[in-house]
Amino acid sequence: MSLAPDLLAIDAGNTRVKGGWFADGNLVRHEAWRTADVVRIFASDVPPRVIASNVAGPHIGAQIMEQCALNGAALHVIRSLPAQCGVVNGYREPAQLGTDRWAALIAARAASDGACLVVVAGTATTVDMLHPDGRFLGGVIVPGLALMRQSLSRGTAQLPDEEGAVTDFPASTPEAIANGALKATLGAIDRMRATLAQASGAPPRVLISGGAAPALLPHLDTTKAFEWREHLVLEGLRRIAREAFG
Repeated sequence: MSLAPDLLAIDAGNTRVKGGWFADGNLVRHEAWRTADVVRIFASDVPPRVIASNVAGPHIGAQIMEQCALNGAALHVIRSLPAQCGVVNGYREPAQLGTDRWAALIAARAASDGACLVVVAGTATTVDMLHPDGRFLGGVIVPGLALMRQSLSRGTAQLPDEEGAVTDFPASTPEAIANGALKATLGAIDRMRATLAQASGAPPRVLISGGAAPALLPHLDTTKAFEWREHLVLEGLRRIAREAFG
């Protein structure tokens, strides 16, 4: 007989909200909706404990809090701390680090005891450096693939917001835009990977997550240690929950 979920982890992002139901530490179900539809996550199977990362603003946070109260669930909303679960926060003001990035770093630390580059590709793409000793060394934020394309369309008079094919030899404006967004993102990953390799003295493992990750994966250098971890933020939330709920 399968165990009933005892923890719901919520990753509320700018575009999507992801839910992960855990039973005895194992992810047994996951769903995703538009962030505006966050209440749908509480339509069924609300476990007694809920842990959440919310970067979507106070309105979404209030809805999560209200739904937990209605369902009698204990809620813990995470914050980015100076140190937690083996990760030391390198930000001058630790609380400024996005909580989704913090959870992803904690999951990466559990997955690897060496240098690790943590890439989360969504509305924005974040590329964060984790030293072998657990120190978060900083990272970069670039617009996500779709946001790059949209910004060119909105900020210029004649560049279209159309899907273009990925090709080595772009032969149309939509193709030029699509390939520019892709190569800019891949370039950010490669540069940060090189920076971390120099800082740590060894080539880092690269973990990639997020809704836009599948668009990046076919174009990564397969000679390097890239690994897709679909639920990296949810994994980190589960680890934080052990500390938060005891």
